[in-house]
Amino acid sequence: MTDLIEVKTARLIGAPLDWAVAIAAGFTMDPDCRTTVWHRDGIPTSISIRGAAEGFGYRPSTYWAQGGQLIDRHRGSAQHCPGLADDICYSGGPEGAGVWCYGPTALVAFCRGFVHYKLGDTVQVPKELIS
Repeated sequence: MTDLIEVKTARLIGAPLDWAVAIAAGFTMDPDCRTTVWHRDGIPTSISIRGAAEGFGYRPSTYWAQGGQLIDRHRGSAQHCPGLADDICYSGGPEGAGVWCYGPTALVAFCRGFVHYKLGDTVQVPKELIS
């Protein structure tokens, strides 16, 4: 078993953000390996620091084929905000969110906004996903 650690949604990035998005999207956590999540249709997928960096597993915050589907499914949006620092130059979130979140890319901003809308200001993620 792994420990969970509380993180502010606005600071999530990489594998911890991808994991929080999976939970917010209705995936379930594997009780034996918390970095594995199960999609509603019964398909397992992994989330890891290496996967986020090297391009495999569930990574909606960097992979448009996954993150773009979430934006469409939740009628979301993201926009560039000129004049802001590079790490917060996009804002985004799903339809109905009273608050959008910021990020360095459109996908990160939307994913943070989605997690905030579904799970709140803070989330608990597996400790081993925090680098």
